[in-house]
Amino acid sequence: MICAPAMFIIEKVCIIAVTSMIRTRTIPKNYKIALKKEKREVPLGLSMTEIPMKINVKTTIHQQGGKEVYELAVFGRYLEKDGASFLKYEEVQDEGSIRTIVKVSGDEALILRGGAVKMRLPFRLHKKLRGSYEMPFGTFEIITLAKRIDHSDGLIDILYDFTMQGEPAGTYHLEITFQEDKNEHS
Repeated sequence: MICAPAMFIIEKVCIIAVTSMIRTRTIPKNYKIALKKEKREVPLGLSMTEIPMKINVKTTIHQQGGKEVYELAVFGRYLEKDGASFLKYEEVQDEGSIRTIVKVSGDEALILRGGAVKMRLPFRLHKKLRGSYEMPFGTFEIITLAKRIDHSDGLIDILYDFTMQGEPAGTYHLEITFQEDKNEHS
């Protein structure tokens, strides 16, 4: 973020919107700011409204003849921007809080996780892509090979082979279902 100084500015506040647009406002040094949470549309030429969602994440892992299933139910947000769909949610595990962003566009997808777990999982249909999984004792290289990437209203479905540090870790099936949360818990 770059905020250019000017002689008459006593203090400058820089606000970054999700769209990377920077807005600046000059305020007097002794001016008190009251911050409040509000839901609103950000008019930036493109309408970007984050819709509150109930999200269910089901991961099925097939490896060495066995199968493991993990399920998670959370509240989050959905938005569409520049032809891509985004799902954002936060989960709390023993290690701490983990923020997740899932982006899907055509035959590509990307899962970014930050916080207690840092991970970058890129997907492109029928292509091997490199990602990373950061742990306290080091960063591991991961490779994904997407066999299926489907996205429709209320569903993100990704089937992929997963390799960590050059070793096959199994075939993963990620099914994310989501619907609007009329009560807005997120």
